[in-house]
Amino acid sequence: MLIVQVYVDDIILGATHNDLCDDFSKLMRSEFEIRKMCELNFFLGSQIKQTSNGIMIHQQKYVKQLIKRFGMKLAKPIDSHISPSLTRLVMDDGSPSVEEKSYRGMIGSLLYLAASRPNIVLSVGLCARFQSKPKETHLKAIKRILRYLKHTPDLTLWCPRGCNFDLIGYADADYAGFLVDRKSTTGMTHFLGPCLVS
Repeated sequence: MLIVQVYVDDIILGATHNDLCDDFSKLMRSEFEIRKMCELNFFLGSQIKQTSNGIMIHQQKYVKQLIKRFGMKLAKPIDSHISPSLTRLVMDDGSPSVEEKSYRGMIGSLLYLAASRPNIVLSVGLCARFQSKPKETHLKAIKRILRYLKHTPDLTLWCPRGCNFDLIGYADADYAGFLVDRKSTTGMTHFLGPCLVS
């Protein structure tokens, strides 16, 4: 099996046998000018480490940049990214407003990070609902996620070698569980063998 992913002018390829990669590489070189062919280490902000046991995908460097960018270097790390009060956030709880542009920047940065950290998807998604008029309580929830990331910068997605390729999906939803506008919250998780992929 040969898998090829193309993003603008970057190509990632992987195969079950090295011969397939070599053949594809020769074919591409005969048609296009290729600058660099090497083992994948870094792609679109994700760091990739390949070992004889499997592949590790993470964004540790990006997490450290986020902590620094949003002024959380001196913040106390915590071991949970979500608190029960997060599900009870409302649009206007009377707390002071915060700058929308900064809040949206934090949300966007965390959504990008969620590609390799699916454990924060729910909490970031809940905070993303308040981008139009964020309040101090909403910012506090975002900072809690950042403090959690400071505590766990080295979490990675691990894909062990030789595992099966069964695709298994799980879905769940609550009915009108969001107290602000009675919207439902849905979630899906997909595993390729033992590896969480989305």
